[in-house]
Amino acid sequence: MATNLSNPSLLLLLLLLATFNISSSSARTLRKTGVGIFPPTCNRIECPKFDVVATGNGFEIRRYNSSVWMSTSPIDDISFVEATRTGFLQLFDYIQGKNDYSKKIEMTGPVITQVSPSDGPFCTSSFIVSFYVPAINQANTPPAKGLHVQRWGPTYAAVRQFGGFVKDSDLGEEAAALQASLNGTVWSALVAEGRSSDPTSAYTVAQYNSPFEFENRVNEIWFTFVMEGGYYNAI
Repeated sequence: MATNLSNPSLLLLLLLLATFNISSSSARTLRKTGVGIFPPTCNRIECPKFDVVATGNGFEIRRYNSSVWMSTSPIDDISFVEATRTGFLQLFDYIQGKNDYSKKIEMTGPVITQVSPSDGPFCTSSFIVSFYVPAINQANTPPAKGLHVQRWGPTYAAVRQFGGFVKDSDLGEEAAALQASLNGTVWSALVAEGRSSDPTSAYTVAQYNSPFEFENRVNEIWFTFVMEGGYYNAI
């Protein structure tokens, strides 16, 4: 059967699939920076709002306002890349109108993947892939089969940034680097204590760029946590 490439949505989907796994050296022009890059994508599309409340060597602490995310069910896979692609395809259908309201929704950033790692290198991990719901759709978010809404209250995140296309081999390295940068700071205990109240994931990977953007890519590792009272007052 011939493929109808005159359909813009189908063409976009084919482009996304064709480029999702690119990881060549030319795609990694933004080297690992640790922190401090504002994702250029957020100048073009809607992203969740946050304040930077503290910075350190290789990390920053953000406070996110309340936000709404449309999320997949847990996806069991040995590969972050494959699980994220599976989840992204579900979310792509959702924003193209495959929801209970048949409503198209604007693309936002980042797409996040909450990761619960396995106990071994050849065991499946669990991944939940989520799309940030635009503010205009948050009060009455269209439901959809196989997806669920996450409503976050004010949330803190310890954040580390890195460039290029995300590979499976990056995740442990970047998460360990974020943990190492927090060690010995006042934030180490606060993050550990705050994360213990929400053990749904060990860390979150945020990806801001479309798969066919090859330069100035910004990705992030988040350790999300809550704080008593919901606020941190910088001294």
